[in-house]
This record gives sequence, C-alpha cells and structure tokens, in this order.
Amino acid sequence: MADYMIAPSILSADFARLGEEVDNVLKSGTDIVHFDVMDNHYVPNLTIGPLVCEALRKHGVTAPIDVHLMVKPVDRIVPDFAAAGATYITFHPEASDHVDRTLQLIKAEGCKAGLVFNPATPLDYLKYVIDKVDMILLMSVNPGFGGQSFIPSALDKLREARKLIDASGRDIRLEIDGGVKVDNIREIAAAGADTFVSGSGIFGKGQDSDPNRYDGIVKQMRDELAKA
Repeated sequence: MADYMIAPSILSADFARLGEEVDNVLKSGTDIVHFDVMDNHYVPNLTIGPLVCEALRKHGVTAPIDVHLMVKPVDRIVPDFAAAGATYITFHPEASDHVDRTLQLIKAEGCKAGLVFNPATPLDYLKYVIDKVDMILLMSVNPGFGGQSFIPSALDKLREARKLIDASGRDIRLEIDGGVKVDNIREIAAAGADTFVSGSGIFGKGQDSDPNRYDGIVKQMRDELAKA
C-alpha cells in the first residue's frame, strides 16, 4: 500500500505563528493537517475550536483538515467545524449518545466522517456503522495530551481494523495517533495504518526560523514508509 499520508498535529506547533508553521510543514511533504479539539470535559485539556480552523482556511491552507473531536457532546459542534472548512470530522463513540446519527450528521454537513477508538475501546461499533465511516482513527496513547509514548497493543488493534476494512471492501483510511516517530512508523505501517498523525515527532524538530526545518524529519518518515 503506497498511499501513505502524514498528518502533522498542529497541537505541537508554535501557535504564535500557526499559519506559517502549517505552510512550512505542508511544504515539507506532509498531506493532512491534524486538528486536536479538546473540551476539558471529555478529556482533561482545553485546546482549539472552529475559529482556528476557519483562520487556517482564510490564511490559504488548501490541504485536507482532519478534525479530531475529543468533546462531549459531539453533535452541537459538528456544523461549526463543517462551516469552518473541515474535511474529515472524527469523534469518539463514547462521546455520542447516537453514533449512527452523529455519523449521518457529519456526512449531511458535507464532510467525511470517522470514529476514534481509545486504547481500551473495542472496535465493536464498526460492525454496525462501517458503511458510514470514511476514516478509522486508533489512539496509540490516551487522549488529552501530546508527547506521550506509543502503546504497543495498538499494533494488534491496527491489524484487526485493517482486516475489517479489507473485508468491507470500502475505501476507509486507517489512521494512528500517538507516539508516532521515525523509529516506529515502519512497524506501524506494516500493521496496517495508512495515515500517520505526528505532533512532537515532527514539530519538536528544529523550532527556529528556517522555513525548511521540517524537510529532514518528514523525509526520514517517508524513507521508513518506503521500506514498510
């Protein structure tokens, strides 16, 4: 599978110059802007909302924006992110009272829809809604904070999710988020992932004024993926 996509998580970027950071990381060869939305309710942290997504679009960002909602309830905020320019909207099934309805809502707003599974959340929901899913995001850390270490059991879960996707015959992206770095991205790809969220693994490299500072780390990730 050659269609690998790297999704830098802007949670680890320099927010004082976010537009420039996103421009530079996309120029380095990444594919999707990953957008971590935390509400200090579903997860113990508070981050960014639709206004920041809209600001990136107004800045000129045309790449897909992958909005990961770590919020509860979900439905109220979905139309706001759709209007702000989100491409994908993913959410945690535990945070929605009606998972099927939330997936339908995201689609009705013109976005691609996805489910996010925490490390201890089983994939059972997919038995009933895989026909409405464009992306499956597996958390390889517990959600709420950046900079955590990869949880190895996520590899078995990736293999399980890949089997479900392949059996469905549908075009569904399999994304991984948490502790993805150069030294483990090949193993993660081999387990079935095709979309790789990396925050500190990318933005933690070379925080200076060089507009090409992310080229090296992204190339290293691409080189590892080429060997998967």
